Amino acid sequence: MVGLIYGSAALALDSLTPSQLAFIHALPKAELHAHLNGSIPVSELREMALEFNSRTSDKAASDLVHDGITKLQNGVVLDEIYDFFNLFPAIYALTSNPASLGRATRAVLEQFLGGSYPQCTYLELRSTPRETADMSRLDYVRTVLDEVERYPKSRAALIVSLDRKMSAEVIQECVGVASQLKAEGRRVVGVDLCGDPQAGDMNILGEHFADAKKAGLGITLHIAETPANPADETIQLLSYAPDRLGHATFLNDEAKAIVRGNKTCIELCLSSNLLCKTVTKLEDHHIRYYLQHDHPIAICTDDTLPFRTSLTGEYALLLAAQPLGLGLSEGEVRRIAEMSMAARFGQ
Repeated sequence: MVGLIYGSAALALDSLTPSQLAFIHALPKAELHAHLNGSIPVSELREMALEFNSRTSDKAASDLVHDGITKLQNGVVLDEIYDFFNLFPAIYALTSNPASLGRATRAVLEQFLGGSYPQCTYLELRSTPRETADMSRLDYVRTVLDEVERYPKSRAALIVSLDRKMSAEVIQECVGVASQLKAEGRRVVGVDLCGDPQAGDMNILGEHFADAKKAGLGITLHIAETPANPADETIQLLSYAPDRLGHATFLNDEAKAIVRGNKTCIELCLSSNLLCKTVTKLEDHHIRYYLQHDHPIAICTDDTLPFRTSLTGEYALLLAAQPLGLGLSEGEVRRIAEMSMAARFGQ
């Protein structure tokens, strides 16, 4: 264990020499795939949970929060990727009003961009707008932006996520919110498709992604996350001309040819894939395919809270000698970092 980092990333990080660690710290790099509610520091969540439980009379809600935070503190063990989505109701209960959402966002931004050795040079934080009793989806996005915009444009921006379970009406609303705020000069730079990889109707998305593009927003899609994702669905999503792709773990040859032909940047999350068991071991990770073909990639954390990692830890997995890491050279790691900076929406 190194700090609050555990598992493969911690072992890789602990194996680095001081000069290798200094190299990673000094490397300009972008974090392009970080979910807000999955990246709240556990220490912040503990405090928020104590305050929540002290003021609520709803025992069911209190138990939900207590059980969820306990699981996250003790370390999450996932049998498959779908178990991952059961972790979030407790977090959502704690970020259901503008004050708590703003507080959580501040903590996430500080985790990535603060301190003597910031995790990244630039952060595109992403989050799905939620409507609650205390805020509309527009309020949600404005609240997150208020915190993001405390940092210079060169350091932070927001991607508005669309959940695959959303109805066409809610997707339209979320794209409308993102487009409206973009037009107002707020720092929304893109939209994302995320959520349960088996949920939703992908046929309803085309016109909404077209609207987002017209508004000047980048498009990134979680795609082919599991072997159960149909090949025709993947081709359909690629037909929407995304600018970046999340995970892209199970692309078939036809999809790979399209992605390589378009030079679409792949957001790769090593620890996430290992812990969700979509990749069995690091040496088999599909990063090797993209490195062999000099294809644009960006190394990202996905959700630092359940996966107990950091961007420094993910870069350690690149640099550490095998079997703890991929054993890449500093030149190769530098090239990957450069590709992440080149793939920013907020340039």
